[in-house]
Amino acid sequence: MTASQSTLAADEILLRSDAGGVATLMLNRPKQYNALSEELLAALNEALEAIEHDERVRVVVIAANGTAFCAGHDLKQMRANPSREYYRKLFAQCSKMMLAIARIPQPVIARVQGIATAAGCQLVAQCDLAVAAESARFAVSGINVGLFCSTPSVPLGRNVLRKQAMEMLLTGDFIDANTARQYGLVNHVVPLDKLDDEVHHLARRILEKSAVAVATGKRMFYKQLEMGLEGAYQYAAETMACNMMVEDVGEGIDAFMAKRSPQWKHR
Repeated sequence: MTASQSTLAADEILLRSDAGGVATLMLNRPKQYNALSEELLAALNEALEAIEHDERVRVVVIAANGTAFCAGHDLKQMRANPSREYYRKLFAQCSKMMLAIARIPQPVIARVQGIATAAGCQLVAQCDLAVAAESARFAVSGINVGLFCSTPSVPLGRNVLRKQAMEMLLTGDFIDANTARQYGLVNHVVPLDKLDDEVHHLARRILEKSAVAVATGKRMFYKQLEMGLEGAYQYAAETMACNMMVEDVGEGIDAFMAKRSPQWKHR
């Protein structure tokens, strides 16, 4: 990373760098394949909560250091605490972090350079967008150790067609990056040496848009998914009516008719 880094945990398990309206959160447990320990989950949640209220940040990128993107939960930590109370707390903590990704107004892009398994695959699915290297692979592999990936199935089943999701969940088999794109799990697949360029290109395309429109759209999109068809149309229509009253919309329409670039007030 070229921007200045600030450490969000004493042992540097998560690094944040900000540049040009983009905040990058770097998972930094490469020796543990960036497994989501309690501490890393807490650091991610803290970082996302801070970003939610930071108007300087327009786009978030979740990246990882090392050969793996994320190998899921920290199995050693889980086995060291064999109690239902502990597991309930751990999975609730993970769900809280995943929900924060959906809650914050900024679009979140997963930058996937290596394997993403179990809760790591869940993390990719939960992000709003995902760009993967050709060498990346994906699996919800808990079934291989006798554990159905229940929490990963939540965003997976909202990204991937049901039979494809169920095959992944029931077999634990890996899929390659191009298959993940065909399934709808990732947006773009590029050679590893082009990964940063593709992520930056996608982020820049979002940065060109009105911040208020992006935030409004993200919130509306996820909320309407949980509604019936009629309710979704009613909510979407009201959202558009409110969005039309924002100054940026008038500027955008005027700029379109004048064939010039818009000058957004909300950037």
